[in-house]
Amino acid sequence: MKSHTQVAVIGGGVVGASVLYHLTKGGWKDVVLIERAELTSGSTWHAAGGMHTLNGDPNVARLQQYTINLYREIEAISGQSCGMHVTGGLNLAGTKERLDWLKMAKARGRYLGMNLEILSVDEAAKMYPFIEKKHFVGAMFDPVEGHLDPWGVTNAYAKCATMAGAEIYRFTRVVDLEPRPDGSWDVVTDKGTIVADHVVNCGGLWAREVGRMVGIELPVLAMEHHYLITEDLPGVIDPKVDKFHVIDFEGEIYMRQERGGMLIGTYEKACVPWSEYETPWDFGQNLLPNDLDRIAPSLEIAFEHFPELGKAGIRKVVNGPFTFAPDGNPLVGPIKGLRNFWVACGVMAGFSQGGGVGLALSNWMIDGDPGFDIWGMDVARFGDWATLAYTNAKVRENYSRRFRIRFPNEELPAARPLRTTPIYDRLVAENAVFGEYCSLENPLWFAPKGVAPREDVTFRRSNAHDHVGAECRAVRAGVGMTEIANYGKIEVEGPRAAEFLSYVMANKLPPVGKLALTPMLNEKGRLIGDFTIGRYAEDKFLLVCSYAAETYYMRWFERHVPPSGVHIRAASMDYPGLSIAGPKSRELLQAVTREDVSNEKLPFLSFRRIDIGMIPALVGRVTFTGDLGYEIWVRPEYQRALYDLLLKEGERFGLKQFGMRALLCMRLEKSFGTWMREYRPIYGPYEAGLGRFVDLKKNDFIGREAAAREKESGGRLRLQTFAVDALDADAFGDEPIWHDGKVVGWVTSGGYGHSVNQSLALGYIPKELVLANDGFEIEIIGERRPAKRLDAPIFDPQGLRMRS
Repeated sequence: MKSHTQVAVIGGGVVGASVLYHLTKGGWKDVVLIERAELTSGSTWHAAGGMHTLNGDPNVARLQQYTINLYREIEAISGQSCGMHVTGGLNLAGTKERLDWLKMAKARGRYLGMNLEILSVDEAAKMYPFIEKKHFVGAMFDPVEGHLDPWGVTNAYAKCATMAGAEIYRFTRVVDLEPRPDGSWDVVTDKGTIVADHVVNCGGLWAREVGRMVGIELPVLAMEHHYLITEDLPGVIDPKVDKFHVIDFEGEIYMRQERGGMLIGTYEKACVPWSEYETPWDFGQNLLPNDLDRIAPSLEIAFEHFPELGKAGIRKVVNGPFTFAPDGNPLVGPIKGLRNFWVACGVMAGFSQGGGVGLALSNWMIDGDPGFDIWGMDVARFGDWATLAYTNAKVRENYSRRFRIRFPNEELPAARPLRTTPIYDRLVAENAVFGEYCSLENPLWFAPKGVAPREDVTFRRSNAHDHVGAECRAVRAGVGMTEIANYGKIEVEGPRAAEFLSYVMANKLPPVGKLALTPMLNEKGRLIGDFTIGRYAEDKFLLVCSYAAETYYMRWFERHVPPSGVHIRAASMDYPGLSIAGPKSRELLQAVTREDVSNEKLPFLSFRRIDIGMIPALVGRVTFTGDLGYEIWVRPEYQRALYDLLLKEGERFGLKQFGMRALLCMRLEKSFGTWMREYRPIYGPYEAGLGRFVDLKKNDFIGREAAAREKESGGRLRLQTFAVDALDADAFGDEPIWHDGKVVGWVTSGGYGHSVNQSLALGYIPKELVLANDGFEIEIIGERRPAKRLDAPIFDPQGLRMRS
């Protein structure tokens, strides 16, 4: 074992081997992989080896496409066969809702270059004749599905890496990780210590244990997973023709041909975690005891849906553990607070995603940026609320729902309520219907008296539609109030706070007593944040942002903050605010404060300390509704008093409470974008319509040169608003945008503008099309609906109300 290396990758499964290969491919040759046993020991060796490109997140789907296309490359370089069988796959729909879901998946595939095909039941049965047609209503065929050899793939990655200069230490266990003052690590093994400039945790089943060596608790949990292989089915399956690859969503089973029989796997509802608290270090190429009784309900459905399977005996049963994160996506990236420590774990679909994970992480380490939008995989999407018990509850839920539909308006019940604000009980009493965001309960809409606070899950307009509409109209006509505790808040203070913020933000900072809206860019000039900055003293700032990205932002700030003179603190739960909005909101605010809040004294984008009744508050003259309004931030101990005061004084103004659904509808009416939808690292500020908030004349800032180049070139895309001729369903995101019969872009957000009685969508199209208003269509649940590009926001296009 060498004494020093640039990177030590811990874990020799398919993900660790992929990371090692991609580091060498990117030019870092002095890298090692340390594996406690043999390569593939853990969960890789017993995997079923399925691969597919289909994913609900288009950005993850792109990385899955990359992974599958990569296998021919590593076979050619290494000479090691990956055992690829690209059979194509049939995704079966047993309900109308599932068929709708497949139609939407096909639509997403249009702008991803995927050649997906919707089939009738009869067409599906011709392809796979053992289907019992009465249980299905349709299907989708994906030509790029299949299976491979897990051992072959892992060793192909490993051989490619060692041919390029990497070293692999098998049967060597990492026992401790100790940070060094220069940011490198002592990697202590049972065979000696190696100093590594960077450490990557690809520990798989042992990712938690490796994380604990550096003081973190990663939100991953292993689940028992069964699959079985049947005896041969002569007359049904020809072992010489490998073509069967099937997912039966309603049956919650997947199947593929295994020579003359079938491999059948299930994500059963009665799921069982494995080794919930600690993974034994001596667990190697072991399997778990079979529990066929537990998966019997799923097998019964399989035999009912595919009767020929019930006639075959069982040749082999496999029950092995593999790991999940709470939302089922991998955990990838650097860890906040730890220099040069990276993770790539929780990759439950390793043979569909492992190549993309390795590419993104190696790019990140070498170039400082993953090169793709991998927010759905970023380890920073989880905060310290993702405890061991939270992870356990959410992973169980996710596993048991693996093949179930997650409707766009569906809120899942596990691990709830976990975090609540001081007015939670008040909101419950007001018939609020709650959603969960970063484990925090927040009101989505309010059911009127006598109406059950419950929402039907659907791809179409739900029973909440009219009630949300009433909330929107009340705001536009008078005044409404909503809780905004689920906004992210970060305090930045100190003598060098302004200097620091001016360097990391693209816009100039506001003077004291004012707000400024600003994007935050990476070195490539891509959007990595969207902030409202309030300055309430020369050296004191409150940043309002997306709560989901709080850890992501803190990690970025940590990377760029000077060694002294700046104090940064995540403060989201320290300011559980309320917002009031609408033409009567100023009258309401004036009724509860002695301060003069007239437009002359408190104009648009003001930000200052104001006493609301007896309550000290920070008040900003801005709202996400795009109307006249205010955001009122108070400490938690004052929120109940503020809520009660505004409710009481608001009665005479007709105050109505509204929830997040109404807020999002109103922001669409104003063409306001939001983080994770319109603003992501694949877009530049000029493409996203944020160019007016980029000040190229101020001091140097991160991404300035790239932003200047984008301004000069115009970029490739433009964010636009569309009025859609929808029926009973609105766009909600990721639908293709057509123009003159061709797919030209994609929707980022959609919904119904109740104030203007119009279905709306935001989305990106090529900049060359921004002069066209007509000829557009948006594909909603498989149907192309006419759409008109709007030149300005459909509500208050000149912004007179919010400035009034």
